[in-house]
Amino acid sequence: MSARILVVDDNPLNVKLLAAKLAKDYYFVSTATDGLEALDAVAREMPDLILLDIMMPNLDGFETCKRLKADPATKHIPIVMVTALSDVSDRVHGLECGADDFLTKPINDIALMARVRSLLRLKMIMDEWRLREATAATFSIPVDEEKPEEREGGHILLLEDDDVDRATIQKHLAAAGIEATATVSVEDTVEKSSSNDYDMVMTSLDLEAEDGLYLCAQLRAREATRTLPILLLANEGEIEKVARGMDLGANDYLLRPIESAELLARARIQITQKRHYDRLRKNYEQSLALALVDPLTGAYNRRYLDTHLPMMFARCKTTARPMSILSIDLDHFKKVNDTNGHSAGDAVLKETISRVLISLRAADLVVRMGGEEFAVIMPDTELKTALSVGQRLREAIANTPMKVPGTDLALSVTASFGVASVNHEKDDSPSSVLDRADAALYRAKDTGRNKVVGEDQDS
Repeated sequence: MSARILVVDDNPLNVKLLAAKLAKDYYFVSTATDGLEALDAVAREMPDLILLDIMMPNLDGFETCKRLKADPATKHIPIVMVTALSDVSDRVHGLECGADDFLTKPINDIALMARVRSLLRLKMIMDEWRLREATAATFSIPVDEEKPEEREGGHILLLEDDDVDRATIQKHLAAAGIEATATVSVEDTVEKSSSNDYDMVMTSLDLEAEDGLYLCAQLRAREATRTLPILLLANEGEIEKVARGMDLGANDYLLRPIESAELLARARIQITQKRHYDRLRKNYEQSLALALVDPLTGAYNRRYLDTHLPMMFARCKTTARPMSILSIDLDHFKKVNDTNGHSAGDAVLKETISRVLISLRAADLVVRMGGEEFAVIMPDTELKTALSVGQRLREAIANTPMKVPGTDLALSVTASFGVASVNHEKDDSPSSVLDRADAALYRAKDTGRNKVVGEDQDS
């Protein structure tokens, strides 16, 4: 994938070398020579990734990173700090400032490009979910905000067959409130991660009897764990293996000897990103439900029908398969509300949909059109069959009084039905089929109610 990368360094030679390496892989590169210039460039260009030096005039890399991560407009841009500083405290400080990684000069090309590909892949995914969240906001739908306490603690899986390293990792993580459950094999790790809600998987790449890279592939191949963060544990000489793991979908890596502060910093970054992703996805799913599902009955709303019915109709016409639509209207529903109150009316609407859904197939689409009016879209259903289904639904509604929770009321309710089917011999359209079903419904109302009427006929 191509992307825009900003290289920030006050050394022209370093900038030239990095730009050449990135351009070779067809990335679009822009440059800045200090922190202040970098802030201007980011605001102007909004790059997909920033390679940021630390030791610079005017504004150093640490402070630049802090400012970028504090700005809502730029906080989601991945930052890799590239510097000659190699002390663990410097790496940890960079990560705590919000950097996604810390590479030490001279830069290992394999490590650099693996990290670039990994971060860009993650950013593309997160950008898509943020866009979906923004779309939900256009419907004036509230979304959950991230809470400070959501950044604390965590529960991860750890596959490490070295007893000393495993105990050390568990001890360091436990001190920060992160529980590390040890697993005994790739199969065990995959099984546990698929059936429980973990924040991350940590695996060694030098297991004696297992393959950490195979674990990466297995986790990314399963829907349940496709976005679960993976942190690799590797030795200094295993950078090519690390790069392979990153390309398979791992999110980060930690080189031995394990330093407590760096372990915690990298683990917290991955756990925070996992919870941020989960929050975005939850908000999107909730907003989708709020935007497209009637909150009272659980049926889809008219907005969803207007989007989905044309697709169902197009498939029906392409395959020349039948499709029918039932229009449903509860009889004298205003009297239910006027006599017994709106809470009783709400109970009747919910019970009506419950009885309708029980009598239909999973492929049938139930929509609340508004008020006491509903529609059922039935793919692969001819008119004769749809009329029979309508009779079954009519009886399900009329034959048993509907109880109102919290009261002694049991209300007798009936409904009228109109049925129409797609005509493949004419220039039909979704709206024309709906109109014919509505016309049949009006005839059912006009001829006595509590009946099913098909298009162009009475019954």
